[in-house]
Amino acid sequence: MHRRAYFLLERDFQELKENNFKGITAFPVSEDLMEWGASIQGLQNTVWQGLFFQLTINFTSEYNLVPPVVKFLTIPFHPNVDQNTGRACIDFLDDPAKWNTSYTLSSILFTLQVMLSNPVLENPVNLEAAQMLIKDESLYKQIVLRFFNQPSQLRDDRPESLKDPDKFIRSTKAVSFNDYYKTWSGIATSKATEYYRSPLPEDPHFIGEYHKWKKLELKHPREWNLK
Repeated sequence: MHRRAYFLLERDFQELKENNFKGITAFPVSEDLMEWGASIQGLQNTVWQGLFFQLTINFTSEYNLVPPVVKFLTIPFHPNVDQNTGRACIDFLDDPAKWNTSYTLSSILFTLQVMLSNPVLENPVNLEAAQMLIKDESLYKQIVLRFFNQPSQLRDDRPESLKDPDKFIRSTKAVSFNDYYKTWSGIATSKATEYYRSPLPEDPHFIGEYHKWKKLELKHPREWNLK
C-alpha cells in the first residue's frame, strides 16, 4: 500500500513541475513523500492578491484512497479556515466518503487557492469572519490584510526545508481567474451560495484539460447568505 502511495505522489509531484502552475507550490519534506510543505498565492483582482500562505499536507500509505490532512501554517482570517488549528474546511478533505481518487495534489491546491476568494458562508467554521464579511465587506478586507501582516501561526515545529521560503520554486504559468471557478463547487464543508456555485470536474484528467476550458461569464447577482 505504501509503495502505491509513493508512486502516486511521485506522479503528482511530476505534474506540478511539468505544468508550473501559477501561485501554487509544493515540495516533499520527508523521504517517504508522506509529508509535504506547500504555499498558495491569492488570486489576482481579489483582496488576497499578492499574499502567500504556507501549508502542511500529510498523506498516509492509503493515498489516494483517502484524503490527506491539510492545514494552513499561515492562518488566514477566513470563514472556512479554523482560526485555531489552520484546518481548511472542504468536504472532500473532511469526509473520506466524498473524496475522489481523481483528485491530485494540484487539484487540492487549486481548490484551496479558489477557496480564499470564494468563501462559503453557510455553517462557517470561523463564524466571526463570516459575520463580518456579511455585515461590512470593506472592514473584512482590512482585517484580512491586518491578519496577514500579523498572521496567526501554528507552533513552528516544521521541518527546516519549510522554514526557508527559497526552498519553494515559485510558479510562473498564468491561469485566468474565471477558469478557477471550474474547480470550485459544493466542495467546501458548507454549501455555497448560488453566486459561487459551479461544477467540480470529475474527469481524472482534469488538470490536463484545465487550460482548455472556456472562460465563464458570471451573471449572478452578489448575495451573502449565512444560515
